[in-house]
Amino acid sequence: MSEDQNGTPPASSPGPGEASVPQGLVTAVVDLVNTGPVLLGAYTIAELTAVDAIVDFLEARPSDDELTEAVRSLAARQLLLAGSSGEEVQVRGDLGIAVAFQQRARKVLDARTTGTEPGEPWRILLLPQPERICLMVSIDALGVHQIGLYKLDEALRTLTEWLPRGPSADADPSADTDALLNGAERSALVTVTEYTAVGSAETAGDSTDLILARNEGRLHLLSPDPAHRDKLVPTNAGGDDGVRDRLADLLAA
Repeated sequence: MSEDQNGTPPASSPGPGEASVPQGLVTAVVDLVNTGPVLLGAYTIAELTAVDAIVDFLEARPSDDELTEAVRSLAARQLLLAGSSGEEVQVRGDLGIAVAFQQRARKVLDARTTGTEPGEPWRILLLPQPERICLMVSIDALGVHQIGLYKLDEALRTLTEWLPRGPSADADPSADTDALLNGAERSALVTVTEYTAVGSAETAGDSTDLILARNEGRLHLLSPDPAHRDKLVPTNAGGDDGVRDRLADLLAA
């Protein structure tokens, strides 16, 4: 797959399945993000699958008919063009930028929450970049994936405001964690996974899970017991700032 924004020669020859990036594109986009968010559009899961974008982090593969229609839709919008060989396509425009930055990331934060309101996303992905910016994907109940590039601090602030919030509950080791979760007004599972990539194929490595639950107005933070991974143990959330700092540390580690 070849990603070409403006017809300029790529900086280097990509490997199989890897996006080639025009010279100077990454620097130009990073500079633009540092002046404000860069919104890259909204796409369906079929459209993202058609260009191998974030598909290894999604749960369902669209049918062949859905993929065919997605290719037609992208081609009609001139976001997908035939490449120089029969095994290559060009992903253009904002979608091409999303593909290029996704392939540069080596960690993904995957947050899913319950108790959302209409119009809210139920899932958010953050893919941090070396330049302290972040590719953020918000997924709503209709399966629409809103993609944008943000400063990392801004993306973490947005994520924290969307996650369950409230005054921190005491980390009681004897707490009934099942009851906390079952009675939560809003809860979320956050998983940070390291991965390696060869072309567009990602291989997951180590991961860390955090569970947040707002129960009776107070915020509980749970994590798997290192000695018994199927058991959850409470930890001190430290309030909204504490959650944001915890997530920032996981992405920076």
